[in-house]
Amino acid sequence: MKTRYRASFVAVVTLVVAGPVLGLAASAFASTNTYTRTPYQTGRANAGTPNSTNVVKNSSGTVVSYGNSAITYTAPSPSLATLGQSLFLENCASCHGTAANGVPANGTSGAFPNLVGLGPATIDFWIESGRMPAADPRAVQANRRVPRLSHSQALAIAAWVNSLSPSYPDIPSPNLASANVSDGAALFALNCAACHTIEGDGDALAAGTFAPSLRNIPAYQVVEAIRTGPGNMPRFTGNLSDFQVADIVKYVTTEIQHPQNPGGFGLGGLGPVAEGFVGLLLGVGLLALVGFWVGERQ
Repeated sequence: MKTRYRASFVAVVTLVVAGPVLGLAASAFASTNTYTRTPYQTGRANAGTPNSTNVVKNSSGTVVSYGNSAITYTAPSPSLATLGQSLFLENCASCHGTAANGVPANGTSGAFPNLVGLGPATIDFWIESGRMPAADPRAVQANRRVPRLSHSQALAIAAWVNSLSPSYPDIPSPNLASANVSDGAALFALNCAACHTIEGDGDALAAGTFAPSLRNIPAYQVVEAIRTGPGNMPRFTGNLSDFQVADIVKYVTTEIQHPQNPGGFGLGGLGPVAEGFVGLLLGVGLLALVGFWVGERQ
């Protein structure tokens, strides 16, 4: 009995004495391993704005293109603006208004999104992904569909909207030759998998919204989505460089859209948890059948 009390007393004394010491050590460790979180910003070099390695301007000083070896952003030609206005009035003005400010002819301010000040990449993404013109303007979230307008028509509308209030980002063209798939996988897991799932199949979010599948999306639209943040998606500008975005795009367009399945049977990309259950069911079931068969023979 005395031995047990003595041991308890020693343990209490050890905690009282060692606690502050461990706390000081932890504080010292934390003070030497702190980091500064990069704030959201659009002025970071090579992050989707003209603050890039390469910037090309025309004779009047207007930025025509910018970027670097990972991604080049190109502004739609101003000569397309006249055609773009006609296409906009025909396909978009019934909701967004004739001035693209979100006020239709017989509507109220704020009824639909204001497009003035959005960069060409934003306009191009929504049109070329088939989400706009919307099949149901009152739907909680627009579904990806076969585009109603062509690539050149989408660029023309983007050119006209951008002429109202020039902004960025412009239309991206990723160069994936030197992109790193491994880095892209790590960045995807950190920034994208929480919503799109690690397999890129998408998932439900809340209140009728969802993260779409990434299976059949061209590379430039992946860049547009990352840089513009459509719908519920956050806009990644200050925290991802163009080189990191190119890594993510290469991972999406290779490993997600064209999986290698080194195990031999991909199970339709159900995901690690579901695939584990399938493996467990088949494996245990097969072993059980073998066990019964051996037992019957005995």
